[in-house]
Parts: sequence; C-alpha cells; structure tokens
Amino acid sequence: MTTRNIAVVVGGDSSEYVVSMNSGANVISSIDREHFTPWMVKMRNGVWEVIDGENKIADVDKSDFSFTVDGKRIRFEYAYIIIHGSPGENGILQGYFDLIGIPYSSSNTESSALTFNKFYCNNFLRPLGIEMARSFHLVKGDEYDIDGILAELGLPLFVKPNAGGSSFGITKVKAAGELKPAIDKAFEEDDEVLVDEFISGTEFTCGLVKIGGKKLVFPATEVIPKNEFFNYESKYVAGMAEEITPARISEEAMLEIQALSSRIYDLCDCNGIVRIDFIRHDGRFYFLEVNTIPGMTGTSFIPQQVEAMGLDLKELLTEIIEEGIGKAKA
Repeated sequence: MTTRNIAVVVGGDSSEYVVSMNSGANVISSIDREHFTPWMVKMRNGVWEVIDGENKIADVDKSDFSFTVDGKRIRFEYAYIIIHGSPGENGILQGYFDLIGIPYSSSNTESSALTFNKFYCNNFLRPLGIEMARSFHLVKGDEYDIDGILAELGLPLFVKPNAGGSSFGITKVKAAGELKPAIDKAFEEDDEVLVDEFISGTEFTCGLVKIGGKKLVFPATEVIPKNEFFNYESKYVAGMAEEITPARISEEAMLEIQALSSRIYDLCDCNGIVRIDFIRHDGRFYFLEVNTIPGMTGTSFIPQQVEAMGLDLKELLTEIIEEGIGKAKA
C-alpha cells in the first residue's frame, strides 16, 4: 500500500530549538506508519534538511518542498509544523506553505502572526471582553519611564519578550532595582518587551482542536511550579512542577475555562491543536497567551490532556492530517 509522505517540521531559529526537536521526536513516533511515511525536516539558520536522528538524509528543495533520496524525488503532501518560535509559530512558514500549496497542521499566516505577538493579541482580545493583566509595551531603542511603570503597575510584576515562548527571557521583578536588568534581559530575546502587572493565583492551561466540523476541548491542566513561577526549569526539568490533569476544579469552573478557550480559539481564527494559558484569581480566569504550536514532548500538556480525555494521540494526528490533505484536494 502506498503511504503519503508527511514532513514533521522541527528546529527553528529561536531559543526554543531544543524543545522543538524533542516535540518533533514525539510527534514523528506517534504518526501512524500504516497511513503515512513521516520524515523529519529540520530548519535552522536557513538550512533545511531531511534528517534521521543526527544524520542528514538530504537537502530540501525550497522551490517545491521536496527532496531526493536514492535518485527518487519525494514531494511532501503535508507538513506537521512543530517549530516553536520563528519561523514556525509567527506565520512565516505558513505563508511559504500557502504559496506552494502544501497543507499544514497549524493556524494560518494571519492567525499565527496575531497570536505570536502578545501585544497585538492582547489588544485584539481585550476590547472583546477577555480579561487580562494590565501591561506596558516597550520597543528597543525607545525611551521608557521606570518610575512611571512602577507607579502604574506596582510590585511584583513580570517582564517578558513580546514574541517568544518556553519562558525564555521572563523575569519576576520584586524590587524596583530589578526592573531595568529584567527589561534588558527580555530585549536579548526580542526587540519588543511587555511589562505585566502581577496577578496572584494558580495557572491553568487548556488545549483544543477543531476537526471534522467539531471542536474537541481537552480537560484543563492545573500547574503548580516549585519555583516562583512557571519558568523554563519548571516546564522542562522533571520534578520542578506539579501538573494535574484534569485540574482540581469544579465541573462548573472546568466548563468555564473550556468555553473561554473555545471562544478565544474562534476569535483568533485558530486551527489545529492550540493551547491557551490562564491565571485564576478569585475564581476568575485571566488570559495569559495563545500557543498555536504547543509543546508535544511525551510529558507536555497536550499529550497529557489527550490521554485524560480518553483519546489516542496517534488516531488524533491521523484525523488532523487526513482532514488537512482532504481539504487541500477538495
């Protein structure tokens, strides 16, 4: 039986490169070999290669997203994007695939660009009634008023890159003298920085996917980091955070966070598997961010939530890929 050639696209140019490689390894191992032939495509610093572990198989022809092996030219029928950060999460790669007619797993160019830019996304959602922290938006090279920020937001507060993930460049600022160094640190990751007011509470995250004309909203996860907040160490070092799926909240609260996630998914015109993060304070969920390319390592939230919902990740990926290919051929 002939199987379809599927690209699992990993790597990227951001600090999340290693996370992407680990996510990609789990995705490629979960793809059903009876239906598809998956190939790992690594993109890094402008070099696109088909790889097998540490070994290069072939260069990718960027003109049509194909490669040649043993004298045979192989063109991919579908791309499962698992690049966290640029160019996989900000819309750049999606635009390329749209141009050459390759269906892909994620949200489209416009949705990806919107959700990747936290400032734009916040300002889009806030007038639509989505509650979130107050913040200041800083641009590298522009002057900003430290005292004014502190007077408006108080302490503690969070400083983070405007575009980025995995908590790279994020600092919880507890003293006035820490704010300037925290801003400088965030500017190392991005040319734009957000300074957010601190909202105390418990963090929750909820994954979902629209497929076959229906939306599957997964059970939310409750996140309890051992550190002061859910930073990179808490996310990726074993034992540094307690992740409880389903979250220990009432059925009413679970339905509320799922409905809010679903609304944000629709407002941002998302597609594919998406994860939306919140902080819960005094019984209310405050929006943190949209992740259009969420982590897919074996211990990431999405695989946990898929399992908790009683679904099989392999079957879910098959549905997603089959639907994407079918829509492209329709």
